Amino acid sequence: MIPALIFVVSALTLLQFFVSYSRSVIAELKAHELSGELREICGVNARALAGDQFQHLSQLIDLCPEAGGGMHSVRAVLFYFHLLGFARALSNWAIPSASLWIEKERGGCAYAAAVVLDRRIAYNRMMVAQQASH
Repeated sequence: MIPALIFVVSALTLLQFFVSYSRSVIAELKAHELSGELREICGVNARALAGDQFQHLSQLIDLCPEAGGGMHSVRAVLFYFHLLGFARALSNWAIPSASLWIEKERGGCAYAAAVVLDRRIAYNRMMVAQQASH
């Protein structure tokens, strides 16, 4: 019984640290402004993104070559997004008032994905320009 209790407490503590890490990554990415080019390509608003747009942006990120490190933060945001989806499913019947906060968090995940996509597009444009100059 005690080992099971220790395991549950450890798992919940790890989950708490993961949520804090994911929210800090999203907060850092929210500080960046999206380029006009990305807003035009993806048809997104400057600051307000719906959580439903995350999947589309995530697919575009997968198509765009990586600009180096930082993939762990993208995976953390992806896992956090799925965790929020699970929480949304639970909150619909348990805590209906939490759904507004969950949708706001999912929108933050979508904005973070848009910033990562914007960075990758800028990196790829720079690489194409370097190749063209040589």
